[in-house]
Amino acid sequence: MRVIDYNLLDGTQRDELFARGTEAIFDERLKESIALIIDDVRTNGDAAVSRALKEFDGCDVAPDKLRISDAEFDAAEATVSKAVREAITVGIENIRAFNEHLTREREWRIELRPGLVVGEKSTPVASAGLFVPSGKGSFPSVLVQLGTPAVVARVPEVAVIVPPVPGGNGEVDPAVLCVARELGLVNVFRVNGPAGVAALAFGTETIPKVRKVVGPGSPPVAAAQVACQAFGCQTQMILGPSESMVIADDSADVRLLAADLLNEAEHGPDSASLLVTESAELIKQVQLEISKQLAELPEPRRSYASAALGPNGGAVLVKDMAQAVEVGNLYAPEHMQIVARDEEAVLAGIVHAGEVLLGQSTPFSLANYVLGVPASLPTGGFARVNGGITAETFLKKISIGKASPEALAALAPGVIALAEHEDFPAHAAAVRARQEQTVISNSENQTTPGKQG
Repeated sequence: MRVIDYNLLDGTQRDELFARGTEAIFDERLKESIALIIDDVRTNGDAAVSRALKEFDGCDVAPDKLRISDAEFDAAEATVSKAVREAITVGIENIRAFNEHLTREREWRIELRPGLVVGEKSTPVASAGLFVPSGKGSFPSVLVQLGTPAVVARVPEVAVIVPPVPGGNGEVDPAVLCVARELGLVNVFRVNGPAGVAALAFGTETIPKVRKVVGPGSPPVAAAQVACQAFGCQTQMILGPSESMVIADDSADVRLLAADLLNEAEHGPDSASLLVTESAELIKQVQLEISKQLAELPEPRRSYASAALGPNGGAVLVKDMAQAVEVGNLYAPEHMQIVARDEEAVLAGIVHAGEVLLGQSTPFSLANYVLGVPASLPTGGFARVNGGITAETFLKKISIGKASPEALAALAPGVIALAEHEDFPAHAAAVRARQEQTVISNSENQTTPGKQG
């Protein structure tokens, strides 16, 4: 495990510690290759999607076989173990409860001043596409994390794309199909990642066009999502290689601490895992324990974890917990765990993180699967501006306003003054017309028999 003394780093070295994850996504050669795939799908539809599957995934899938059949859904139910299906159910239940609480008030109004009412109404996006990766393993939990919020948000049209399992003949992970069926998601397609993102952005003969695409993936998948935004398909920035940080003091259990550092480190060679602590002794103990636990991991997970804790991450020694919080906010990790005597005090200082898990009874794996909080989270420092995928990701806001005649009269002078300053005479005229109408109405009321004061 790499060890870094934060206070011995110069400004450039600190920048290098915090900068990660986005270089590959914005690499010019990758952008050019992704642009060719996108253009092919945009022009040739299903034929291009099938071509990408053959070129990048090594399997022949005819255009009429891109959609997952009912028979495949039925077979998945019999293939997946009862324990996995029960875990999927628990995960969906907890995530559904979290998101229903989050969006329990979908419309609100307040009276700002007499007769002036404003508010908002939340409505679902028109359609959404969910990308579920499969390159380095099987990830039904990703569809649980993406699909449940979309269902809670009541998105009317949801399409799921998932690459075939590596080394197969186009088969899709049956556990992913079990999740889709439990959520009622019937539009599931076997598609290569970048080509699938493009198919969702433009629509093909088989795959529907959607307005928003989300889901974690490799740099090519993330690059495709970024590129398709230029064509009006929105995404959520950026769900890239996994990264985690544990902020700990010397109260931490070393064995559990090492286990949690390895948790996210095993995702891939581009993952990052960091320990931030004020205790040099704790770092020494964790190094020894990680060596033991690392030796027990099979390949390629052992190599992935070695990279995540080596050149990509490691232990950062700080002078105190206040500086640990500073490092945490500057790094803005996807996953954060706090292990400290006063974890709430540390949490109070955290403003940039995808998620924060408190205490060693809350490991990253619990949150990844069944805790209920979002686990599809921003990486590469985007936690400074984004949160995780929730039902709110699939909702948009409609503003509502209503003014009584009296409220309009009170605010009219300000509207007219600003309209004239900005040289919009029709803006001012729209208000003056109502002022004149009010004057006429008042005059008529005063002259009509029975209306005199």
